[in-house]
Amino acid sequence: MIAVVYSGSRNADWKLAEKGRIVCDVKTAGINPFFNDEKAISAILAKNHQLISYADDIKRIYFFGAGASSRERQQVVASSFSKFFSKAKISINHDLKASALATCGDQPGIVGILGSGSNVAYFDGKKIKENNFGMGYILADEGSSNWLGRNLLRDYFTGTMPKEFESIFVLRYNPDRKQILDKIYRQTSPVLFLSSYTDFLIEHFDQPYVKQLVQKGLSLYFKTYVLPITEKHPGVPLHFTGPVADGFQSTLSQIAGDHNLNISSVIKRPIYNILNYYTNKN
Repeated sequence: MIAVVYSGSRNADWKLAEKGRIVCDVKTAGINPFFNDEKAISAILAKNHQLISYADDIKRIYFFGAGASSRERQQVVASSFSKFFSKAKISINHDLKASALATCGDQPGIVGILGSGSNVAYFDGKKIKENNFGMGYILADEGSSNWLGRNLLRDYFTGTMPKEFESIFVLRYNPDRKQILDKIYRQTSPVLFLSSYTDFLIEHFDQPYVKQLVQKGLSLYFKTYVLPITEKHPGVPLHFTGPVADGFQSTLSQIAGDHNLNISSVIKRPIYNILNYYTNKN
């Protein structure tokens, strides 16, 4: 049995499969070694009864996650997993590699992630080529759900949100300044909180304010990250993954078109494609 895991900061999707057939679907809290140490990851695993019951049957684990970009962080995940899945060989990779395999397979391409965070990279068909774009939720992440949530709250508390949309926002959340600042600056994993507004924004995409906010975020994302790579690798297929890319696909395509770029594919959840990739490899 193999297990394929794709984890953002909010949630981790698990597919346990035997000979190409999914035996079990599992969802756990997100496993991000930037925020979670070995003890915290072990606690996440130990809370899931399905993982406990299949732990000895799993012989290979392919984990892809946000924050797993360095050997040191990858080792944090690997150490926790090796203790829990004692009979499994474990492979730990960054979520960009997952997006590349899900969209490009073994072919070259440019792949972008627009989820709780944002990133983009060139994939040569085997490896992700390193860049300086993954600077995290404070210095970067333009266009991501974290960025959208951050700007949404800032507009509300600074009084720059249009009154028509403000009434919709207040009706849904009744936001309290003290509580929100506490969640962002004093509690753990502020990215999870800031990213929680994405579904609300997708639901109200017909509102001019939301369209303008999304347009601004995705335009910054293209200008800062996508265009430099497409200029360096012209003519290479362009792919995107993640809930923001999927939820605001029309805006993403429009911005790409403005720069004479065509998007080859957009996948909300890459895990099924990754599972197919490794099923065919084994």
